[in-house]
Amino acid sequence: MKGPVLLLTAVLALGGCSHAKAPPKKAETPTVATSVARDGTIHPSEMLAGIVAPYQNVAIQSTLTEPTDAVNVKEGDRVTKGEVLAVLDTADLAAQYNADIAQAKSAAANTTHTAQGGTLTIQQGDQTVINAVSAVRQAQQTLARDTLDLQRYQALAKNGYIADQTYAQQVALVRNDAQAVTSAQASLASSREAVTANGTLGANGTGAGLQATSVQEAAAMEQVYLAQAQQVRTSITKATIYSPIDGVVVNRNLNVGEYPGTRQLFTLQQTDPIYAILRGSGEQIAQIKTGAQSAIVSSDLRGKRLTGSVSGILNEINPGSTDFVVKVVLQNSSEALRPGMAVQGRIALPTVSGVQIPTTAFTDDGHGSIMIVTSNGTVKTQNVIESGDDGKNAVVSGIPSGTRVLADGQSGVGNGEKVAFAK
Repeated sequence: MKGPVLLLTAVLALGGCSHAKAPPKKAETPTVATSVARDGTIHPSEMLAGIVAPYQNVAIQSTLTEPTDAVNVKEGDRVTKGEVLAVLDTADLAAQYNADIAQAKSAAANTTHTAQGGTLTIQQGDQTVINAVSAVRQAQQTLARDTLDLQRYQALAKNGYIADQTYAQQVALVRNDAQAVTSAQASLASSREAVTANGTLGANGTGAGLQATSVQEAAAMEQVYLAQAQQVRTSITKATIYSPIDGVVVNRNLNVGEYPGTRQLFTLQQTDPIYAILRGSGEQIAQIKTGAQSAIVSSDLRGKRLTGSVSGILNEINPGSTDFVVKVVLQNSSEALRPGMAVQGRIALPTVSGVQIPTTAFTDDGHGSIMIVTSNGTVKTQNVIESGDDGKNAVVSGIPSGTRVLADGQSGVGNGEKVAFAK
């Protein structure tokens, strides 16, 4: 019986050993990827979406009331600056122009006639004054002579040598002479007033007085007709409608025989250069500067890339909104971009220097915190302020250069946890 008992004992012993618990394993320290923050410089950028818009949108109208003789373009045509788009009839305008020119010539002849007549009148007035002066002197001499005779007659009559009738006749003669002097002096004064009123007359109607004024009035009428002729000539020029830009005809609203009226006749768009109109929030456009380089990509062109520069940053699109516009001007000689196409633009921002870390190190979407690794391998949460990033690296403040940073801030490593890293 000894044999079976020993075998049973051995079996029981083996069964007991097979159910014994293994000792617990020691937890392993996770190994993580880290990066050492260093001083550096990055070239950040901002990505904005938008659409393509024409560089200029030109609406053409006409103030003339003439019928249309010819229309040389249709919608979709490319035109160059100075190209004739349409021509209006100018027959009645030409007739009016010729009439005004004829009136101007008539007025010019009248000016010459008035000037010559004025010169003659002034010359005659001067001669009249000379004659009046001579008449006054003659009358004064006659009065003096007859007055002297009267004085002799008075003495003779007193002594009875001449008859009283003769003396009385001499008295009457002296009175008549005095009146003749007064009349001659009045005529002289009147002649001088006429000369003063007529004034002087120089070349081209210069001078002062009635005659110069008459010449100037006639000359003014000549200028009026010339001005009217020039106005009609300008209208004749406007009857030929030219393109003011290099561009595309996107709308035509005029046909042969029609009168322009007040409607818009043509709409032209300049598409070289062309604008990319990008929209962004205040935070997105805050660091963008005029002149900044921008890479524009359009999905409509299978990702074709064009380079332009920021020409302007416009304030809120609608009052009270937070949307802003960034205008990027692009060369478009190939006409690849067309107004209305959707685009995305990456705009270069000012370079930023400082402590540099990988953008993957941020633990939050706001880029306000990272995980740093102390010298003993402990992970700590650290708040930072981002100055800018280029999509790969970011410059932050809040940590000194040389700080070891957890390369992947979304790895799930907790605050205070011990980690291992490759040195």
